[in-house]
Amino acid sequence: MRIAALLAALLLTMPAAAEPVRLAAAGSLRAALAEVSQAFERAPGGGPVAQTYAPSGLLRQRIAGGETFEVFASANMEHPEAVGRERNRPTVLFARNALCAIARPGLEVTPATLLERMLDPAVRLGTSTPRADPAGDYAFALFRRAEAVRPGARAALESKALLLTGGPDSARPPQGRDLYAWQFERNAADLFLTYCTNAVLARAADASLRQIAVPEALSVGADYGLILLSDRPEAVRFTLFLLSPAGQAILDRHGFVAPGLPAR
Repeated sequence: MRIAALLAALLLTMPAAAEPVRLAAAGSLRAALAEVSQAFERAPGGGPVAQTYAPSGLLRQRIAGGETFEVFASANMEHPEAVGRERNRPTVLFARNALCAIARPGLEVTPATLLERMLDPAVRLGTSTPRADPAGDYAFALFRRAEAVRPGARAALESKALLLTGGPDSARPPQGRDLYAWQFERNAADLFLTYCTNAVLARAADASLRQIAVPEALSVGADYGLILLSDRPEAVRFTLFLLSPAGQAILDRHGFVAPGLPAR
């Protein structure tokens, strides 16, 4: 309670925002951080947030190239920590996610048979692009775990994976369409490995899709890192709001594990 009270006091005592906070965030955070930004704008001492969403690796490249983002919310710890080493700034773990599979209608698959279906030569397996997008890195980490379950699985999965999203040249859906539901609409994959939060959004866009849990032996968690790149009071205030119970509760509602929430 003392930390929550301190955060609230800081938010109230800092002056109101003059210019929008410039936020760069992973695409998987779009729905959650859009709501966080709206709540921040309505909060005492809050203000507007200029939001940019893209794969975290590509955002890191843009920051290194000189774009003046003030807050960087990444789908992994690696990219903000690399930026932090260059600028002598710390990275905070602010959310967690996990991998799930999305299955097209009619594909027979369960958590118990997921690895078998992913290895099936007739099943097209979609992932995001490693290095450019942490979702792709996490998918390939799952492939490494699969090797312990079935020798030879890693090489087979890496060779057949279709890198459909997250890259600089990846196909983009029409405006307003869910990225992952669109992959199935255009018949690009039979299975897709992505964050569980993305699977929920895809199913909201197309109820015929199925979300398949990843079995424990293959399970890969995703740690999300946050770095403050500016000492401007508006950016500091937004960062505090995101880390406060109010901001963390929004992340929780969107399916993320929010480490800043009080124990239940």
